[in-house]
Amino acid sequence: MQTIINDIKTHTFHRIYLLYGEEAYLKRSYKMQLKNAIVRPDDTMNFHCFEGKGISPKEIIDLAETMPFFSDYRFILIENSGFFKNSCEELAVYVKEIPETCVFLFVEKEVDRRGKFFKAVKQFGHPVELTKQSEKKLIPWIFSILKKEGKKITEANMQLFLTKTGTDMESIANELEKLICYTYSREVITTEDIEAVCCEQITGKIFELISAISEKRQKKALELYYDLLLLKEPPMKILFLLARQFHLLMQVKELSAAHYDFASISKHTGLQSFLIGKYLNQAKHFSSAALFQAIQDCTETEESIKTGQIEDRLGVELLIISYSQANG
Repeated sequence: MQTIINDIKTHTFHRIYLLYGEEAYLKRSYKMQLKNAIVRPDDTMNFHCFEGKGISPKEIIDLAETMPFFSDYRFILIENSGFFKNSCEELAVYVKEIPETCVFLFVEKEVDRRGKFFKAVKQFGHPVELTKQSEKKLIPWIFSILKKEGKKITEANMQLFLTKTGTDMESIANELEKLICYTYSREVITTEDIEAVCCEQITGKIFELISAISEKRQKKALELYYDLLLLKEPPMKILFLLARQFHLLMQVKELSAAHYDFASISKHTGLQSFLIGKYLNQAKHFSSAALFQAIQDCTETEESIKTGQIEDRLGVELLIISYSQANG
């Protein structure tokens, strides 16, 4: 990422860039920064955009060979082409021949780093993997946004905010904008503000659902399930996330019993470190055997749904009822 920032500052560009990975917000951000640095916003003569499969390598090579019109560069943006999943031999060969008057930018969801095209970009251009950001990187970023808007937030409320949004930067940016507008006349963002404004992601609702199940609050558990259905979440997705949550709780419980610290548990499970305490508190309601059985029951419910033995909505509902019964 620093290379792209330096290239923009010095206005000296690689012939080809590749942005890939899970973090859509960062991909879009660097895409726009590069575009604005290379061509003017109103320059339709030297900017070309292609998206999706079926793009002709010959067509974009012909464009690259055409001199820019009253500009230093011709900028060719190609998104989700699949060229890096099924390596494009023609472009892999062409990479080293791209003229100095042209800059390619590929933005892809998936790449095969073993492919010839990826290796060529690595050799002659600049590939950047943009992954989900860690808590250590997200918190300063959020603080910087709030500071620009003249807002303050406590560390505790920052963690509450992240439990609502998750670590997706797109969700965080959207929820921050809502919070800033909601508190326009006040400097400090409070717990009440976060609870009133921020939409809880589905993973947060699943965590709350498991809490209701573990505490045998059956009415609340079913209300949360029906809320998810009203949000058009498919029952099979809810079932998958329930199984995933039970599995994470089992991992956290076993790692804690083996005297792993929060940082190590975070590394092994992929959970943000600020969430480990919450998971440990929830795991206390279950024995390891009970969590193992819950995972098995989720698997059996999935099998029953897929084989037509029970309807998906009812199957998940019965599983929730079974585990949230007061005598369960």
